[in-house]
Amino acid sequence: MTDRSTQAVPTISPLPRHVAIIMDGNNRWAKAHQRSSISGHRAGVEAVRAVIEVALRQGIEALTLFAFSSENWKRPQHEVSALMELFLWALKRETKRLNKYQVRLRVIGDRSRFSEEIQKLIQQAEAQTRHNQRMDLVIAANYGGQWDLAHAAQLAARDVAHGTLTPDDIDEAYLSQYICLNDLPTVDLCIRTSGEQRISNFLLWQLAYAELLFVDTLWPDFKQAAFTEALQEFAGRQRRFGGR
Repeated sequence: MTDRSTQAVPTISPLPRHVAIIMDGNNRWAKAHQRSSISGHRAGVEAVRAVIEVALRQGIEALTLFAFSSENWKRPQHEVSALMELFLWALKRETKRLNKYQVRLRVIGDRSRFSEEIQKLIQQAEAQTRHNQRMDLVIAANYGGQWDLAHAAQLAARDVAHGTLTPDDIDEAYLSQYICLNDLPTVDLCIRTSGEQRISNFLLWQLAYAELLFVDTLWPDFKQAAFTEALQEFAGRQRRFGGR
């Protein structure tokens, strides 16, 4: 990541306050380059750095990246193991860099299936960056939108069981406090790379009024220029939120 003062920053307005990205295409990129699947995932880490740089230079408040879905455990065991090793490597290597640029890291999803080592490193990275205020970087890992909604419903049900809430009290506003990212700006723009046109169980609640952008670029090739172009596409859209 580089400092925004050293870069020519194009004027883009309006900017999304919160961008979410489904990072897709690592395996296809690796196959196209006759490399192993993990090489594609490593190349994807470079794209993550590039996108963070642009987000920082533009002043985007929050960036959420779909790194590992609850369905990704179905992949071949050797690929899952390699992904977990890459996750460990990134947590160990990138935390200091995030601190340098005042980025606060948080990880959303069900952590219980991760190894104790990964869970410990997540906690340490979040603690070390918790006071940073320039941008929130959210990594969705072992995350699914349906899990998010079910988890929120479980927490609301506990309130009912404890007698602090009645079923009739549960509305959108009440449930939203238990949904992941409730303290961040609403997602304005969701990008999916690699040409697929679906959201794949990602942020089902949070994407209610987000602009959706599907691009053909494979994730490892989605660098500064591609992200800047996506932000310019967003700036040209009219958002009515159900009105005229």
